[in-house]
Amino acid sequence: MQTMNNDIETVLFSEADLQKRIDELGVELSRDYDGKNPLVIGILKGVVPFYAAMTLRITVPIQEDFMSISSYVGTHTTGRILLRKDLDGDVRGRHVLILEDVLDSGTTLTAVKQNLLERGAASVKICTLFDKPSGRKMDISADYVGFLAPDAFIVGFGLDYNEKYRNLPYVGVLKKEVYTK
Repeated sequence: MQTMNNDIETVLFSEADLQKRIDELGVELSRDYDGKNPLVIGILKGVVPFYAAMTLRITVPIQEDFMSISSYVGTHTTGRILLRKDLDGDVRGRHVLILEDVLDSGTTLTAVKQNLLERGAASVKICTLFDKPSGRKMDISADYVGFLAPDAFIVGFGLDYNEKYRNLPYVGVLKKEVYTK
């Protein structure tokens, strides 16, 4: 039987590693957002597992919303941002926390952050599960980082290759022959 596990070169972060770091981030975010009633925005689709786990670890009141933005085809960013789903509510005067699966080129998050500030958000901070500075094309950094990611094609826990591998409970390096076929 062919399973997704066969396509993984190595596991970088186990399910336990991910949960431990998300617990730690939850303590940090709860402390920093105490009394602020932040709007927590997830950038779909890859953020779903992280968003679900992270929001359950934040112990102060929050409101939740999502945006769907696209800038990738396969393994490469197109450099063009496409808004597929906008927020349901207004951000004016709100403290906004963006949750993202991976900060790579920075193209998407730069555009989203700028857009939210232009809409009148009181503050906009970024919490990413993975920071991949080797791929950065824009001058942006996350305020909260789960893990530094190596310069490798990683999948699992929401991260995908052509919409596959998101449902792996861990994060691993995808074998090169899988994405160079």
